[in-house]
Amino acid sequence: MSKQVIFEKKNVLVAGGAGFIGSHLCDELLKTSKVICIDNFISGTERNIDHLLSNPDFAFINYDLSQKITLENQPSFEKFKIEFQGIQEIYNLACPMSPRKFLDNRSAIIAANSVVVRNVLDLAVKYQAKFLHFSSSVVYGPRRADQRDLKVQENDFGSVNHLSERGAYDEGKRFAETIVNNYRSLYQLDTKIARLFRTYGPRMLADDDQMIPDYVSNALDGQALIIAGGPDFSSSFCYIDDTIDGVIKLMNSQLSGPINIGSDVDVKLVDLVNIIIRETGSLSPINYRDQQLFYSELILPDTHKARNELGWMPVVTLENGLKKTVFDIKAHKKLQGFGS
Repeated sequence: MSKQVIFEKKNVLVAGGAGFIGSHLCDELLKTSKVICIDNFISGTERNIDHLLSNPDFAFINYDLSQKITLENQPSFEKFKIEFQGIQEIYNLACPMSPRKFLDNRSAIIAANSVVVRNVLDLAVKYQAKFLHFSSSVVYGPRRADQRDLKVQENDFGSVNHLSERGAYDEGKRFAETIVNNYRSLYQLDTKIARLFRTYGPRMLADDDQMIPDYVSNALDGQALIIAGGPDFSSSFCYIDDTIDGVIKLMNSQLSGPINIGSDVDVKLVDLVNIIIRETGSLSPINYRDQQLFYSELILPDTHKARNELGWMPVVTLENGLKKTVFDIKAHKKLQGFGS
């Protein structure tokens, strides 16, 4: 497709835009762009984008991107004049990420990391759009005991057990990067890969076996906060606003990546839980149990490339990020109580 005329603002497609990270990305993009959001609600929710539906620069369809799509045929997108303007940027976050439903969602996860990636890349080829793929720190493999003080660089190939219970996601993310990289060279696409480390913030689903929202929800309800691992279990946590800032900077750069986007500060889970207890005024006890499938100690990122080449670094402290997350979950729980 030849270069298109941009009438007022660029057209941006966000695949998986109703998820936790995707909806925050849509919020930020709408400050400068027209946003097309596609999601099938496997792990995203309508609640995340309700506040955007009345925005004239936003459009949404519920669609499974494992099936090819012709954007020009969608009535919801007519106002974006895609047949004339095309699509300028595509962000791909389309992958189910519900720890509690992970085993049931494996087929959809396999499709998301293969067929969906290819279908969305085909749209990038059609429109010659810039393409940013959301990958994950899981491509480096689990954190070993001898890696506690190690920060992983982007040129580390990692080590993933592709036959493990997590293989559909962990190895799938590696394969998805392979597809993106091959499309880059085959079709001379401007593609970028962001490797995200643990991100948290408002709109995360509670009661979904995710660390921070479940801890906050249980603390508000006076239930025990259970750390799946010993008292030395640690990880890093990056607030959503910082993550979004990083990927926007990557899209606007000349870099292709992969680029690590995350906090390089190691945090003991017991310290994080104590902050949550303090912020909620909870009397909940802290208990320990055996490690679970997605409660893993992920390796820490080396963020020198992001700092030096993107001018990016996380700026929201854990305490401030948790305050905002607690406020959001508390407000949502009150709304649920009102509606019951």
